[in-house]
Amino acid sequence: MSSTELPRLKSASGRWILLATILGSAVASLDATVVNIALPRIGESLDTDVAGLQWTLNGYTLTLASFILLGGSLGDRLGRRKVFVWGTIGFAFASVLCGAAMNIEMLVFARVLQGVAGAMLTPGSLALISSSIDQRDQGAAIGLWSGFGGIAGALGPFLGGWLIDLAGWRSIFFLNVPLTLVVVLVALKHVPESHDPHATTRLDVPGAFVVALALGALTFGLIESMPLLLVAGLLLLAAFVAIELRSDHPLVPPSLFSSRVFTAANLVTLAVYAALGGVFFLLVLELQLVAGYSPLMSGVATVPATLVMLVLSAPAGRWAQRHGPRLPMTLGPLLAAGGIALLLRLGPDTTYLTDVLPGIVVFGLGLSVLVAPLTGAVLGAVPSSEAGIASGVNNAVARTAQLLAVAALPGLAGISGALGDPVAFDNGFAKAMWICIGLLVVGGVLAGVLLRQPRRAVPTLDTVDCLPQCAAATGPALAPTRSEVPAGKEK
Repeated sequence: MSSTELPRLKSASGRWILLATILGSAVASLDATVVNIALPRIGESLDTDVAGLQWTLNGYTLTLASFILLGGSLGDRLGRRKVFVWGTIGFAFASVLCGAAMNIEMLVFARVLQGVAGAMLTPGSLALISSSIDQRDQGAAIGLWSGFGGIAGALGPFLGGWLIDLAGWRSIFFLNVPLTLVVVLVALKHVPESHDPHATTRLDVPGAFVVALALGALTFGLIESMPLLLVAGLLLLAAFVAIELRSDHPLVPPSLFSSRVFTAANLVTLAVYAALGGVFFLLVLELQLVAGYSPLMSGVATVPATLVMLVLSAPAGRWAQRHGPRLPMTLGPLLAAGGIALLLRLGPDTTYLTDVLPGIVVFGLGLSVLVAPLTGAVLGAVPSSEAGIASGVNNAVARTAQLLAVAALPGLAGISGALGDPVAFDNGFAKAMWICIGLLVVGGVLAGVLLRQPRRAVPTLDTVDCLPQCAAATGPALAPTRSEVPAGKEK
């Protein structure tokens, strides 16, 4: 189908396509955010400790990080709508299992399945826009997708916290069922099927499963303090690198890392998103277990950071487009570190206006300065034909960093079993935040030392944007596919 045959954004078909993609991506991204808020109630209901809550988050992130690139490749090869729809159906099924979980083991198993489904659902969202909307409207469509995603990110913690208070933590999973039903019905009726004619006929399945085993071993070893599993995980990561170097259809093309900017941006991503994963996991627990906040209030507490990002991310991206990403990617992590330092005042007698809000706002300012330039640096570091896979790799790096941080931080801070002891948790929270501050400083220093001007101009933000709430929940951008960046838009 040629570009002239694709529906315009203002047509009924264009609006339906936008609805399916926005709602599909929102279900997947908001689930991660709201689950964070529900963790204390889950721990109380299922009688689990911090390790159980770590697995509740990491069961999802593990399979999502491992298979998201494979999910994008499957969509290119088998049909983007088909993989998107099956991923949505799988997400709904796994959500029902999550809501019906009778113990922590069942919940973690269901979250693992949710991550597999999310790896099929998530990459298809933007890919369907780029393949199903007339090219003249793709910039506007992606802007609307990002804008509505930002609004959902701002409202999600509030609505999720309210729902948990009203109907319990299981309701946040059951709510996915009617939403995913709408996505499936709209996609089947109104979204055309598309393939990538240049997609490889072979998939790097061995690479995907080896990296999944590696991340699984590392996660289990960190949570359960098992050194042998850590060694096994590192050996499996080495095996993954060997597979990618030898493969003629690699999941992660080694040639991407020949770019100094791309390599530097991913090192910054690894450090910064490890810190973000730790902050957003432990901050909600601190607010509820130590400060005595309800799920609703703990969700509302972090909303100002998202609102700041909604306002400032696009201007920061435009500034980086003109002047380069080095300065904002250096200052952004340092600002975010300052925000976390302000949050060290949290405790049993926390007052929101003086102890929480200043840190949240400064933290949000740091993310606003950082996230869009980081996404732009990744895309600007490689040829436009490789922008999709480059962004997907960067997204997988971000998720992996968050996965390992959530696994490692509680043990390093001495709070692995401290759910029932607010004093011990408060002390451990302070130690963990200092580690996160250190990671952010490392990220800023790496950017300042390693980054240079990208080889080509960064794509404009009306063409390639990122969900503001992704910094909190998933990564710098929802993982795209090879064909996601509209042709002819790069400078």
